[in-house]
Amino acid sequence: AILQAHTSATLFHADDVHVSLFCLHSYDMVHYGHSNQLRQAKAMGDYLIAGVHTDAEISKHKGPPVFTQEERYKMVRAIKWVDEIVEGAPYVTTLETLDKYNCDFCVHGDDITLTVDGKDTYEEVKCAGRYRECKRTQGVSTTDVVGRMLLMTKAHHSNLDNPDYQQHADNFGKGPKGHSPWTGVSQFLQTSQKIIQFASGKEPQPGDTIIYVAGAFDLFHIGHVDFLEMVYKQAERPYVIVGLHFDQEVNRYKGKNYPIMNIHERTLSVLACRYVSEVVIGAPYAVGKDLLDHFKVDLVCHGKTEVFPDKDGSDPYAEPRKRGIFKTIDSGNNLTTDDIVQRIIENRLQFEARNQKKEAKEMAVIEAMKRREQSVISKIDCGLF
Repeated sequence: AILQAHTSATLFHADDVHVSLFCLHSYDMVHYGHSNQLRQAKAMGDYLIAGVHTDAEISKHKGPPVFTQEERYKMVRAIKWVDEIVEGAPYVTTLETLDKYNCDFCVHGDDITLTVDGKDTYEEVKCAGRYRECKRTQGVSTTDVVGRMLLMTKAHHSNLDNPDYQQHADNFGKGPKGHSPWTGVSQFLQTSQKIIQFASGKEPQPGDTIIYVAGAFDLFHIGHVDFLEMVYKQAERPYVIVGLHFDQEVNRYKGKNYPIMNIHERTLSVLACRYVSEVVIGAPYAVGKDLLDHFKVDLVCHGKTEVFPDKDGSDPYAEPRKRGIFKTIDSGNNLTTDDIVQRIIENRLQFEARNQKKEAKEMAVIEAMKRREQSVISKIDCGLF
């Protein structure tokens, strides 16, 4: 599968015996929608390669990316369904590219990807019968996530009907000539089936080191990935459990409009990471005796970020410190969710223009498709077919 844009990447399958896949998509700010596309693509074959575009390619065809190409390369590598990535993958998927990586076919979502001049980037592989399609994840888009960051209200998760939110949605995902079904904002609905699809389903085995970490893990990003990778390396056979705090708890200690993503969205984002074995949905803020005993935790880790006290002013890590199983991890990456929000705010006008341009191209394609369909219907009515 090839992913474009920020976290643009390409997916392929390589092996003479196995089915080879090549997937193209724009991974600008990798979220669980991108991960779900990769999950579906991997299910179509055996070996998945994600091709990631350079910053220059993304800027040319879509506009400025939020994350650098190096950040995007690492984010895509951390998604557990990806077997390999190709750095600097071409924006337009050709048969030459598929053959170069021994790919049987290319996989993409059921939205459309256009070049800077409005052409379908998959036209060549579609004509050759080497294109497969997976379903786009409803309820999440980069457009929506960026709009939430700019809204700066505590109620943005339930604010789809709020006039202020609608204005942001219009600015980021609605051009002057209509609304594209691929760029717009919709509401995410969590289901038990979706969690099962993302979960590993594996229980800890004898000899595993059970490591517990907790936090918001909001806008799951490269800073989180670097931290979890370091946590994973703390043992030969790690079983990493991530405790996710409920939205109200996150807002208590983070303030502002946090979390940007609700508990259901954050659950899928974390489960998609290859370093994570299990997620506790709505974990208690204080890592207490009951939790440690229930999961038989061997080690509790926290990053270099500030540890906020519990509601009563106590240290949430008092019990693991007392047991001598608490460890501070330095991932070497200081990127925070706040930093990402600042990147968006500082470049707000550029991102608004990018999304409006993208949607205008999509609407032009939709109108052309409608005209073509109407033409065929008219010819059938006239007995020309």
